[in-house]
Amino acid sequence: MAELTTLESLLEMGFGRNRAEKAVANTGNQGIEQAMDWLMEHENDPDIDEPYVPPAGNVLGGEADETTAGDSGEAPVIAEEDELYSDNPEASKQPMTEEEKREQVKRLEELMRVKQAERRERERAEEVEREKQRRRQGQELQQIRQKIQDDEMKKLADQRRREKMEDKLARQRVKDKIARDREERAQKFGGGAPPSTMTSTQPTPPSPSSPTGQGPPPTKKEYDESRIQVRLLDGSTINTVFKAQEPLAAVRVYVQMNGNTPEGQDFTLLSPYPRHVYTELDMEKPLKELGLVPSAVLVVTKK
Repeated sequence: MAELTTLESLLEMGFGRNRAEKAVANTGNQGIEQAMDWLMEHENDPDIDEPYVPPAGNVLGGEADETTAGDSGEAPVIAEEDELYSDNPEASKQPMTEEEKREQVKRLEELMRVKQAERRERERAEEVEREKQRRRQGQELQQIRQKIQDDEMKKLADQRRREKMEDKLARQRVKDKIARDREERAQKFGGGAPPSTMTSTQPTPPSPSSPTGQGPPPTKKEYDESRIQVRLLDGSTINTVFKAQEPLAAVRVYVQMNGNTPEGQDFTLLSPYPRHVYTELDMEKPLKELGLVPSAVLVVTKK
C-alpha cells in the first residue's frame, strides 16, 4: 500500500499549501512528525502563510543549468520542490485508495492531537513554574520590607534606650550634687561655726537638732516620663510611655509603626482640650516643653 507523502498528508489534514511546503522544506522532508512539530512551533510567525521560495542553488535554472550539469558529468540537482511532493520514488506509481487515505489522515490527526496535548501540558508546566517564581519573588520582597521595618524599630528602641540611660545618669548626677550640697550646709551650719557668731545671731544656744532640722526648701516634683494615650482614626486607642525629653516626633513614629493608619496616609496630632494642632515645628520639641507631661491624650487627624 502506498502512503501519502509528507506534503500530501499535511494538505489532507487541512494545512495551507504555503505552510505545508515550508514545514517539509525546513525539516528536510524527514517525516510528518517533524513537519507537524515545526508547524506548531512557528504557527505564530508573521510570514507563515507567505509562499515558500526555495534557495536559489536548489532550483533548476533552465537550459544553462542542464547543459552545465551534462558537460561536467554530474547528475543534475534535484529541485527542492520535487522533494516536497515525494518521500520515495514509488509513491507516485502506487496511488492510495480513498479508504487508505482516510486511514492515514486519521492516524495523522491522532498524532497531531497527541502533539497538541503535549504542547498544552508543556505550556501549563511553564505557567506553573512562572507562578512559583512570581510567588518566590513576592515572598522575598515581603521579607525585605519586614527586615527594613524591624531595623527601623530596632534603631528607635536603641535610641530610646540610650536616652533613658542618659536621663538616668543625669538624675544620678543631680542626686549626687544635692547630697554634696546638704553635706556642705551641714558642715557650715554645724558645730564648726565660731561661738561669737552663734551668740550674735541667736540669743540662746542652738539645740543639737537645729542643724539637722535645716534643709533645702521643698521643690516641685519633676516628672521624667509621660504616659501618652493616642486616639486613632477609627476610634481605637493605644497607650505607651515616653521620656519627658523625647520629641513629639517619637509619638508620631510610634503611631505610624503601631497604629492602623493606612500606608501613605499623612496625619497630624492634636490635643482635644484645650484644642491645639501640633505643627512640624512642634514635632522637634520635647514633650515636657509642650506640656504633655506627666500624661496627655492626643488625637490622630487626617491632614
